[in-house]
Amino acid sequence: MRISIVFFILSLTSCASYKQNIMFKSTSAASAEKIKQHALEEEKNFLIAKNDRLLIKVYSNGGERLIDPNPELSQTGPAEKSTSQNEPNYLIDLQGLIKLPLVGEIKLDDLTLKQAEEVLQKEYAKFFKEPFVQLSFVNKRVIVLGALGGHVIPLENENTSLVEVLALAKGLDKDSKAHNMRLIRADKVYEIDFSTIEGFKNGNMLIHSGDIVYVEPVRRPFSEGLRDYSGVISMIVALATLVTLVSSIK
Repeated sequence: MRISIVFFILSLTSCASYKQNIMFKSTSAASAEKIKQHALEEEKNFLIAKNDRLLIKVYSNGGERLIDPNPELSQTGPAEKSTSQNEPNYLIDLQGLIKLPLVGEIKLDDLTLKQAEEVLQKEYAKFFKEPFVQLSFVNKRVIVLGALGGHVIPLENENTSLVEVLALAKGLDKDSKAHNMRLIRADKVYEIDFSTIEGFKNGNMLIHSGDIVYVEPVRRPFSEGLRDYSGVISMIVALATLVTLVSSIK
């Protein structure tokens, strides 16, 4: 009898606890959003926006330092390597302006990187012969949550797809529900199913900066209930044991 009571309590605790860490639950049985049109939307370049940060490299003579036909002439040491880790980046302020060496403040918001490069090349032509400008974002990113843990994935390439982001987050493992993923973009939520080929084709959306991707984890009610209520269960077992001992003494 006492054993049956313990198992009954275990079942109640496990059922009550195993859904506690599920996020972004759907409010309807089926998603109201049709994601296919978003998955197949035209590829587009990121536009420079206020509060973006840009990494800027300027080369002279059409970029000869970038593509050097005689690299041995420009090397200063055998172990010298180029790195961008310590290179400064520049903020686009709330007026859409960026302040750069030599050229000063210039408006770049609402331009693609290529358009901004062309604008800066004209400005730096006042100081260098045949300037070559390279721009890249340093703050575009997407957040991945859920079964894959917490990841902040930098969007180093434009037109990155959802499957690429999942691969960068180490992919879907045995604890992930491929049929139950959500992509949150501003005030819209898209429910995505990668468990079928058709679902993959419809749901492999292009990622925007600031998107949140949530992969629902596979739930194991009994084991998670044991884990979450191990202290309560230990107390119940100890109490049952004590009652049994007292009864046997009588």
